Amino acid sequence: EVQLVESGGGSVQAGGSLRLSCTASGFTFDDSDIGWYRQAPGNECELVSTLSSDGSTYLADSVKGRFTMSQDNAKNTVFLQMNSLKPEDTAAYYCAAGAIRLWVGSTCPASDGRDYWGKGTLVTISS
Repeated sequence: EVQLVESGGGSVQAGGSLRLSCTASGFTFDDSDIGWYRQAPGNECELVSTLSSDGSTYLADSVKGRFTMSQDNAKNTVFLQMNSLKPEDTAAYYCAAGAIRLWVGSTCPASDGRDYWGKGTLVTISS
C-alpha cells in the first residue's frame, strides 16, 4: 500500500519559517514527479512546487524566492522549506507523487488514479 505522510506544519508568525516533510512508503520518490499543493479556506487547490524526475522544477509565482523544494532519496522524503511566511500562506499543504497536474480542481487532495496524495498538514501564519 502506498502512503505519503506529511509533517512539519504548525503555527508561526509572519516572517517565520517552516519546513514541511513528506515521507513515502510503498513508493519510491526518486523515479517520480513530486508536488506540493495547498488549499486555503475559500480557495481552490493550488500547485505550489514540483520536482520532476527529469530534474525540472516549478514554483508558483506567489512563493518564488521564499519556498524551496528538495528531496532526500536515501530517506524517501521530500521537503518544502518555507521562509518569509505570510498570512496568505495559511493553508493545508499536501504532498503528491505521480502525474502532477497544474490544476486539479477545487479541492485537495484530488487523485485521478495516476497519482498518490498525503492527507495534508496545516500551516497557519499569524500577522
